[in-house]
Amino acid sequence: MANLTPEEKKDLKFKGIIATKNEGEFIARMVAPCGVFTNEQMQLITDTAKKYGSGSVAFTSRLTAEIQGVSADDAEAIIKAAESVGLVTGGTGAVVRPVVACKGTVCVHGLVDTQKFATRIFNEFYLGWHEIKLPHKFKIGIGGCPNNCIKPAYNDFGIMAQRVPETDSQLCRSCKKCAVVAKCPVHAAIQNEDGTVTIDKDKCTNCGKCIDACYFGSVREKEFGFKVFIGGIFGKTQRPGTPVPGLYSEDEVMKLIEKALLLFREQGVAGERLGRTVDRVGVDKFIEQLLSDDVLARKNKILGLVSEDNGQVTC
Repeated sequence: MANLTPEEKKDLKFKGIIATKNEGEFIARMVAPCGVFTNEQMQLITDTAKKYGSGSVAFTSRLTAEIQGVSADDAEAIIKAAESVGLVTGGTGAVVRPVVACKGTVCVHGLVDTQKFATRIFNEFYLGWHEIKLPHKFKIGIGGCPNNCIKPAYNDFGIMAQRVPETDSQLCRSCKKCAVVAKCPVHAAIQNEDGTVTIDKDKCTNCGKCIDACYFGSVREKEFGFKVFIGGIFGKTQRPGTPVPGLYSEDEVMKLIEKALLLFREQGVAGERLGRTVDRVGVDKFIEQLLSDDVLARKNKILGLVSEDNGQVTC
């Protein structure tokens, strides 16, 4: 497949067969939900690397596996091989990108099964929206605690699990050595002169460590949910994601992702990341739209499922 046109290379790239800086050489990018590969899938990747590539495999920052040194002539064979074990090739273009989750599922600090939640997001928005073109790429990241291992706030849509503490002074025994104060990693738990404990909300990151620390249950869980960040950018220029007020359930987060995508498609400009759209529209106005359901009423029109005169059209 010599002398590929730019359009042919672009088509291959969208399928996950990406040209490298070495003329005529490509990598094959394989995607699994939140970067968790089964033994069968890993075996297929290494076998494919040996058969069609240089034998080397590299993992990207979004936890996809790239087989190096492949030829465009073998693109279809590689794609079919990936599909045979439940993998997909791709992860490029102005679409929803592979979803990244931290290892909160197994991590001692994890407050939630991040990989399970990320798989739900992957199925709904990476696979379900794969043919829906956006103004630019759209990255989703989920962190299982405030440790920021995958930098949720620097994704277009960031998600962070939160466990909000609440103190009960009546249950506090004013221990000389307070386990809550000792456990707090950010020094937000403060022991007062009378021995009771309060939480400095300005310092507290809602990691939940203090909730399990008190022997007498004086610190309990007030609320559990997900903090959401919108419009984060981590690239040549950076933009921290704007925190959306409140905490949200898993179902509510799914709804917010859908609305963010619809607003981005409707109001974004080609080549513009979501964070730039948020700034151009106005942060307060964008969040106001995100928290309302008005955009859902325009969903079919935004996605091109109906024409201006409400006649059905084909996407």
